[in-house]
Amino acid sequence: MNYFNILSDIVEDSLKALGKAGTLPPGLEHRGVTLEPPRDPKHGDVATNAALVLAGAAGMKPRAIAEPLAVLLRVHPDVASAEVAGPGFINLTMRSGFWHARVAEAIAAGADYGRSALGKRRGAVNVEYVSANPTGPMHVGHARGAVFGDALASLLVFSGHAVTREYYINDAGAQVDVLARSAYLRYREALGEAVGDIPEGLYPGEYLKPVGAALAQEFGTRWAALPEAEWLPTFRDRAIDAMMALIREDLGFMGVRHDVFVSERGLVADGKVEAVLAQLNAAALVYEGTLEPPKGKEPDDWEPREQTLFRATLFGDEVDRPLRKSDGSWTYFASDMAYHADKIRRGFKTLINVWGADHGGYVKRMEAAVKALSAETVSLDVKLCQLVKLMRRGEPVKMSKRAGTFVTLREVVDEVGKDVVRFIMLTRRNDAALDFDFAVVTEESRENPVFYVQYAHARCSSVLRTAGAEGSGRDLTAATLAKADLSRLTHPDELALMKTIAAWPRTVEAAALAHEPHRIAFYLRDLASSFHALWSRGKEEDGLRFIISGDEPLTLARMAMVKGCATALAVGLNIIGVAPVEELR
Repeated sequence: MNYFNILSDIVEDSLKALGKAGTLPPGLEHRGVTLEPPRDPKHGDVATNAALVLAGAAGMKPRAIAEPLAVLLRVHPDVASAEVAGPGFINLTMRSGFWHARVAEAIAAGADYGRSALGKRRGAVNVEYVSANPTGPMHVGHARGAVFGDALASLLVFSGHAVTREYYINDAGAQVDVLARSAYLRYREALGEAVGDIPEGLYPGEYLKPVGAALAQEFGTRWAALPEAEWLPTFRDRAIDAMMALIREDLGFMGVRHDVFVSERGLVADGKVEAVLAQLNAAALVYEGTLEPPKGKEPDDWEPREQTLFRATLFGDEVDRPLRKSDGSWTYFASDMAYHADKIRRGFKTLINVWGADHGGYVKRMEAAVKALSAETVSLDVKLCQLVKLMRRGEPVKMSKRAGTFVTLREVVDEVGKDVVRFIMLTRRNDAALDFDFAVVTEESRENPVFYVQYAHARCSSVLRTAGAEGSGRDLTAATLAKADLSRLTHPDELALMKTIAAWPRTVEAAALAHEPHRIAFYLRDLASSFHALWSRGKEEDGLRFIISGDEPLTLARMAMVKGCATALAVGLNIIGVAPVEELR
């Protein structure tokens, strides 16, 4: 359980008691009362603003509320101290037993520790991520959005949301025609023709050689001498299918999965774009008009023309947006509107799109589109992932044997493993650039966060194995450890570890509400740090060792603490798709 909910109940009960006693006005609402960790841990475990936010409605000075509230809080059996600070904040320090109870909860919950029903009444959530053009294998830049989206989906499921993981296949643009032409060149090569250097504008990667070979085996020389108009549709379909198979394979290699794949071409072919236009027309949200020149354009660079425009400015966008190109075909935005309308039609109440940072200028128009298409009943949250810089001992890594122009995701995973890639991609906020240095992420040191966290879990497992082997008949099952007497665990380092274990449920809820899975990686690093600190202290002081010869109750208590730590580490690692290893080789 989120211990802040427990503390909120304690504060709420005390406020009600003040109301009954006449200290506070009758019927006073307590909205706006919050509890947060104080900025300085020396000030206590949690601070509440209750007196400050209620003072206005109560017609009282904040400290006139804070003082009697603190008196009531001090008599609660779980509260060690309640001190009034500043203009009227109350800093609470909890007794050791409060933290012992949280550790017992963690052990009893096991793999469900921190799981909540937060999202049960929030409606279905669609998380769209990766959605890379089907023109080649996944590159390392895709890895960040793939990991972010996959971890976010798992986090939301763990917090009670109904989640669909989705991939939008951009298979209707000019890039897939370029793909078809590139595959055709490899087809001719497979037939024995010397193609020489790959012409500029085509995809040069060797990953298309197997596609060309497969086409040659299927069709022989059938298409070799025919004009482009005849072979292009077939080669486009075959190449897209081959690239999507390659992308699915790459994603699977990373442990990333999707429930639904939606084709842009399919939406267009099914008349979904026309249907959206009709919906917008019916709402008077489309008109024929002429846009102003784009910012930074000189007048002689601009050719004004009448276009079909969506009234995006009514929904917070900077300008109205075109739905048709000059040749009469649909704009990308029109197709994207149809796609999001399809999501809304399928009943999703929250849409989360994970995009590359280069799509930042596209966010406002899509937010406007979703507001218009859902009558402002569906929310859209676009998460932009910044670039990943591949380094090797501080030097940039740029070239790829397989792709020719970029480093593939598969090459990175082959070298360092999927767990390393997944964890590192969450060690920075998604909107901050990330350096991925092969030398750092493979070293066994504190500087490598993956190793540091997995080592903590492996150490927990080792301690529990050793305690089980050394103690004749010692029962270290979760059922027994959850009932262990932890009253002797009062050392500041022990309390620090138990408080961090107890923070896990709140971390899950906060990360889920903010759509920020990197908070899980940050928490795991903090928990590992707290555990390693206690481990090191035990090496220096015999009395703080986890296994105390001749003192079975204390040993059992510390095994419970270690089990609680291992539980939180394992649950967090599983959410972000990283294996909680039992031992490091």
